[in-house]
Amino acid sequence: MEWVLILAVTFFAGMGAGLGTGFAGMSAAAVISPMLITFLDMDPYMAVGIALSSDVLASAVSAYTYGKNKNLDIKNGLIMMASVLAFTVVGSYVASLVKPATMGTFSVFMTFLLGIKFIVKPVMTTKESMGGVSAKKRTVQSLVCGVVIGFICGFIGAGGGMMMLLILTSVLGYELKTAVGTSVFIMTFTALTGAVSHFAIGSLPDWRIWGLCVLFTFLWARIAAVFANKAAPKTLNRATGIILVVLGIVIMLFTFLK
Repeated sequence: MEWVLILAVTFFAGMGAGLGTGFAGMSAAAVISPMLITFLDMDPYMAVGIALSSDVLASAVSAYTYGKNKNLDIKNGLIMMASVLAFTVVGSYVASLVKPATMGTFSVFMTFLLGIKFIVKPVMTTKESMGGVSAKKRTVQSLVCGVVIGFICGFIGAGGGMMMLLILTSVLGYELKTAVGTSVFIMTFTALTGAVSHFAIGSLPDWRIWGLCVLFTFLWARIAAVFANKAAPKTLNRATGIILVVLGIVIMLFTFLK
């Protein structure tokens, strides 16, 4: 009975996380963590570690798929990633000093609202219009936006994937596929850093739960990324929006049950 429960929970957790990652660059931690905590009574710290490690391969295979289809901005992605990682540490340090109120629901509401945004007002930017921005301006924008994303994520501990997607599409003017591809590219390294830190500080996870979460998240992320890269912009916006809205509602329910 225990194996059946573990299999069911990890399958649906991996499916939700994989679809969110492949379609929208969403962090697997937003889906997997609440499910493991709610249904398997797992220690929250360990649940986050498993979720982050599941995110590594899922984001990597998604980034590979988007890159293969020329929907990835590696140069500016690296610049943004450097500033995100650096200012996540700064944000965490500031948070330890001021002890802000818990804002874990921030990521959940952002997921839901961003989903509504993609359905109501789809991102129809083209690669041609992206190319109209000078390389110097794009570099500065990536650096500044990475600072903002990193500091906020470090300060409140949530919302990285969704913030990146929002800023890449709405502020930097990326077309949706390139925005998601760049987002999952960055998330691969941020998730790896977080996972290693969690397991180094804590202890090794239950290998059954960890292995199944990694496997299912990887498979569904691959499926979602392949579909996303073949879909028309309007279809992709609608599919991304629906998935984000559904995941946002489901995560809120899990959080309420917890």
